[in-house]
Amino acid sequence: MMDILYTGPVPADRESPMARSETSPSRAQHSSPTQRPNACCFCWCCCCSCSWREDENRGRMKLPETKLETIPNCEACTKPTVEEMKQWAQSFDKLMKNPAGRNVFREFLRTEYSEENMLFWLACEDLKKEINKSSIEEKARVIYEDYISILSPKEVSLDARVREVINRKMQEPTPHTFEDAQLQIYTLMHRDSYPRFLNSSIYRSLVQGGSRSSSES
Repeated sequence: MMDILYTGPVPADRESPMARSETSPSRAQHSSPTQRPNACCFCWCCCCSCSWREDENRGRMKLPETKLETIPNCEACTKPTVEEMKQWAQSFDKLMKNPAGRNVFREFLRTEYSEENMLFWLACEDLKKEINKSSIEEKARVIYEDYISILSPKEVSLDARVREVINRKMQEPTPHTFEDAQLQIYTLMHRDSYPRFLNSSIYRSLVQGGSRSSSES
């Protein structure tokens, strides 16, 4: 019996990872409505009380590289001092341990269409705090579907070994199911995105604006 080859269209849910990766930049540009800019600019406290940022924002708007899109669901934090902002350049660890620093870095990642790395890292941190078994299983499932599955538009870049470890651990999820993957993404952000962040207009204008405010007061 002769084999019959199917030549029809490929269903959307079976699109190959290669095809998806080739179109990911355009997908990132036309992202979900949750990433649409809000009326207010980037803020620290998630309540749109951005008056202290007015001077910095006016300066940043003069820089063509800067994007002022609001980060959805940003972390609640207090206004950082100039010294705190300068400490973010001392080490990636200091940046990531500071909620305000994570918010600014996350804003930068959005301009590079790699915000999913920070979102995945934050989701893993949240999972580690969970103690309820059913909540752990549910959160682990969501993390897998959102950031590990090759069908997800927010899939993070992981090697085959780490993916194999995750698939094995997903049979019985724990708060530490994604530890290896989280470390790999943390290292990727440190080596790849962090140096560019320190040279970005987003970070430079923030420090310069804070320094001007300190000198004037």
